Amino acid sequence: MTASPRPLSLGVHVTGTGVDVAVLAPHASAVELCLLDGPHDAPTERRVPLDGPRLGVWSASVPGVRPGQRYGFRAHGTWEPAYGMRYNPAKLLVDPYARGLVGELAHGPQTYGHVVDDDLRGDPYGPADDRDSAPHVPHGVVVDTTDLPGPDPAANRPYHPWSRTVVYEAHVRGLTRLHPGVPSELRGTYAGLAHPAVVDHLLGLGVTTLELLPVHAFASEPHLVAKGLTNYWGYSTLGFFAPHAAYATATARATGAAAVLAELRGAVHALHEAGIEVVLDVVYNHTCEGGLPGQHVSWRGLDHAFYYLHDGAVPATPVDVTGTGNSLDFRRPQVVQMTMDSLRYWAQVVGVDGFRFDLAVTLGRGHDGFRPDHATLVAAATDPVLHGLKLVAEPWDVGPGGWRTGQFPPPFAEWNDRFRNAVRSFWLADPARAAHGLPGHRMRDLATRLSGSVDLFGHGSPPLVRGPRASVNYVTAHDGFTMADLVAYDHKHNAANGEQNRDGTDDNRSWNHGVEGPVDEASPAVDVAPLRRRSVRNLFATLVMSAGTPMITAGDETGRTQRGNNNAYCQDNEISWVRWDLSPWRANQLATARHLLALRRDHPALRTDRFYSGAPRVPGGQKDLAWYVADGTEFDHGRWHDASVRTFQMLRVAPPPDADQVLLVVNGALDAVDVTLPSVPGGPWELAWDSVWEHPAEIRTSAITGALHLEPGTTTPLEPLSMRVYVRS
Repeated sequence: MTASPRPLSLGVHVTGTGVDVAVLAPHASAVELCLLDGPHDAPTERRVPLDGPRLGVWSASVPGVRPGQRYGFRAHGTWEPAYGMRYNPAKLLVDPYARGLVGELAHGPQTYGHVVDDDLRGDPYGPADDRDSAPHVPHGVVVDTTDLPGPDPAANRPYHPWSRTVVYEAHVRGLTRLHPGVPSELRGTYAGLAHPAVVDHLLGLGVTTLELLPVHAFASEPHLVAKGLTNYWGYSTLGFFAPHAAYATATARATGAAAVLAELRGAVHALHEAGIEVVLDVVYNHTCEGGLPGQHVSWRGLDHAFYYLHDGAVPATPVDVTGTGNSLDFRRPQVVQMTMDSLRYWAQVVGVDGFRFDLAVTLGRGHDGFRPDHATLVAAATDPVLHGLKLVAEPWDVGPGGWRTGQFPPPFAEWNDRFRNAVRSFWLADPARAAHGLPGHRMRDLATRLSGSVDLFGHGSPPLVRGPRASVNYVTAHDGFTMADLVAYDHKHNAANGEQNRDGTDDNRSWNHGVEGPVDEASPAVDVAPLRRRSVRNLFATLVMSAGTPMITAGDETGRTQRGNNNAYCQDNEISWVRWDLSPWRANQLATARHLLALRRDHPALRTDRFYSGAPRVPGGQKDLAWYVADGTEFDHGRWHDASVRTFQMLRVAPPPDADQVLLVVNGALDAVDVTLPSVPGGPWELAWDSVWEHPAEIRTSAITGALHLEPGTTTPLEPLSMRVYVRS
């Protein structure tokens, strides 16, 4: 071993003669690289002392170490938990920069830095535990990425402008686990994502961008393991550079960490070849080590007080703004550096096209709370490697002042929870209240969401610069009810999670249409089924027809149910997996989803990249956006504030040179309404879709009855709780 003559990149990097090693542990008195051989449960170990610390980093050049070598670190120093110092050399520590990991994290007392009993209870400020953790924790694996063929060059990657982007949020395992067209050995794997059967489905649906739930290596929380459950979603990061090995095929796992990485890279490349972007859901706000009573796996052992956000008191207590027990401290430049190094790695080596940042407010927290100009956000927005990639913030956390929708800087887009709430309220919660004679919300909130949420995303310097692209619209996501469950359940049904139905939100804004749960043809409540199906179509159409970027949750296009579970984070089973056996109504729903997304793709009026002004874009032209009530007259101030108004028409006009116009006609009332189409210049209105149709092919019936083309000023009946799309071109 020789001391490095120059600063080294953090992690373990292969050289011509061995490896260069560097790890951040500012308060340690000594750090050792531990080279591991033999069986995982009884490894032999060679310890190499590192030189340092230099600017908090311990490093060395170590000859003779080759790719595939297992390794970890042991950090020596003070055990003074009351002051945040938790050094315990009995614990083998995972390299935060490990490119590969092998082995599972066990959940016995050996994996805790402090003494715990067999029930994992103990005083986190008590004495250190002296049992060796090496057989019980994952081991890093040396992976050589220097000679890998480069990821798809930027010029050869697909790029879809935000105005044409359709995001599809999916789980690597859950998307293909039940897919009959995917070979059994590929189901639930990275390779399965890129199978032609999956690619054809995505392309046929109209998806441009596949957003994957976390693929960073992660571990399950001890309380889940005790119940025989797992962290299915993966929001419990164990390594910010290593792919989650369990998602690779058995062949790749047996071959080693480099093969796992190669399989993921191959899937990304194949999706690129099909024209599909890949965005990763990334969790930099916290780690799998949990709260202070938690395990001693990596960052806690390298420098607990440095990596994690603390209250500054004695005894040192972590500040939890994520709801997970710990939060990384983004006041530390080195934590920002780790995040940026990870993002660059996934962009350059794996070749992904963007990131969705879980609980992104935590990443922007400084000494005085959240700041849009925080170093993390500025670095991500300006980094040349990340330039042009899609960056999406989940704009909240659970800390003080944690709701920040609309406050992230360009070029970030953001999940728009206000869109979700407005759409659910209008189509489900309000009709449910109306059925009991209770008032609902005014439609102006839905109107704002349909037109791009300028109230949230119009701020900035200069104003309006972000445009509707900043709003990632969604009705459902991985957390919460599926779209089919929104129309079938008034209450969550999370008993399978083992928390007495206490977990998961109670603010679902759902409507079971009078009967809780599924109904079949033999049920006395079978009459609610058609209305439920129509409600799903209304929700999906509102998502697709709105200004902004639509995000579809995997399976909503085929009516997937989670049996009323609105927090299936620990359900790695058929509750969560996407079903591919389509009943007639589910096949109809898929056809409807394809039709609606084709309308969006074909009509520029539905894909604006600028906020509407309500005025003509060219002298003498039509307004780019206009609103009409049922009788065909324009909205006035009083009607916007009238909660009884549940029927409206929204006219959007594409800017020149397109002559495209789209009219959305919406009836959110429980009764049928006669609607007079607005008398605006132009030819007849062509009916492109009606939510009363079980299948888009029913347009033929409308053509037979002569209702397919209507002149401006024509009055036509509109069914209760329904929506139509008319077009002109």
